[in-house]
Amino acid sequence: MTATDIHGAIDAVWRIESARIIAGLTRIVHDVGVAEELAQDALVTALEKWPESGIPDNPGAWLMATAKHRAIDYLRRGTLIDRKHEDLGREMAEREMQVPDLASAMDDNIGDDLLRLVFIACHPVLSTDAQVALTLRLLGGLTTDEIARAYVVPEATIAQRIVRAKRTLTEARVPFEVPRGIDFTARLSSVLQVIYLVFNEGYSATSGDDWMRPALCEDALRLGRILAELVPTEPEIHGLVALMEIQASRTKARIDESGEPILLLDQDRGRWDQLLIRRGLAALDRVEKLGGTRGAYAIQAAIAACHARAGSRDETDWERIASLYATLAEVAPSPIVDLNRAVAVGMAYGPAAGLELVDALRDEPALRGYHLLPGVRADLLFKVGRRDEARAEFELAASITQNARERNLLLERARACGEK
Repeated sequence: MTATDIHGAIDAVWRIESARIIAGLTRIVHDVGVAEELAQDALVTALEKWPESGIPDNPGAWLMATAKHRAIDYLRRGTLIDRKHEDLGREMAEREMQVPDLASAMDDNIGDDLLRLVFIACHPVLSTDAQVALTLRLLGGLTTDEIARAYVVPEATIAQRIVRAKRTLTEARVPFEVPRGIDFTARLSSVLQVIYLVFNEGYSATSGDDWMRPALCEDALRLGRILAELVPTEPEIHGLVALMEIQASRTKARIDESGEPILLLDQDRGRWDQLLIRRGLAALDRVEKLGGTRGAYAIQAAIAACHARAGSRDETDWERIASLYATLAEVAPSPIVDLNRAVAVGMAYGPAAGLELVDALRDEPALRGYHLLPGVRADLLFKVGRRDEARAEFELAASITQNARERNLLLERARACGEK
């Protein structure tokens, strides 16, 4: 392997393993900021050594072991000032007994380091925006730019939120635990939001060469399922799980053999995972039985279910989808919801009707720099026969997106606008 190949492999390993490493380290050092720094140190060591030694058989375990050694050194530096070395060794041995490796069995009814990490990042000492940004950074291993794109806000804003959040958690001495009772309920909304944003980054990567990052989807789904087991009477948790299960069912149909994206309406529905669809519909059924159908995640899950239940694009109940988006706009208003509603209206009542709604969003500040706005407008312009305008919009969308696969798709559609 070339040095470039190895660096690419290291980046891939980091994307998958960083959250587990940071979570494990946080249990040891009790400081999420320090834990992230120690994990980054292990990454730097990998970048230095792996090009010469080759990638280990178990790269995640190698990174965790290296980071753990850094953690032990960190704790020794902090305690050797006033403790004997043998006392430190005994303390570390006792702590290691209380802090199992990431692969160990759960030690209580929650027992998930990643879940604990999410709740730390969603602690009430932080603003909601800071909670989400920090958890995306720690759990998903996302860059500040990727988080900014998920939120459609400036990158500098996200960077400031993350730095301040870690400082606040350190100063507040937030314990590494999942809250109970009233505190659990109060922080649940932010946790659900975080989990879904992580899932979305895995489902449609905002940048890089890959259309999807399945590992992030799997982490988000696992956390959602754990929450559903812990709080079985909370309908919005089941709504989120239902939404993620159904969306994840399309994974194999979303790319072709060369890794290029396939849009929803062009997908081979025979490749959709029926097991995940059944799980998603079952979770949605639990939402209905709990009386939570007007929750934001439940509504989105109902929209996803419309696609899952349809045998083909022509059998899809677009009028119901448009109606569900109208309800979602009442429950959780946002310009992005309005954009999605425009797409559904265009499918249900014709592209001209959808285009009218999209044009009303062109001056929306929150959608500036959001590539899907010109992308959706381009599609509708193409359908109404305004091909020159459609080509310009496709090219604009391609210039904005940071995902290489998506850029190629948009440019290909722009070229198609000139064909008869």
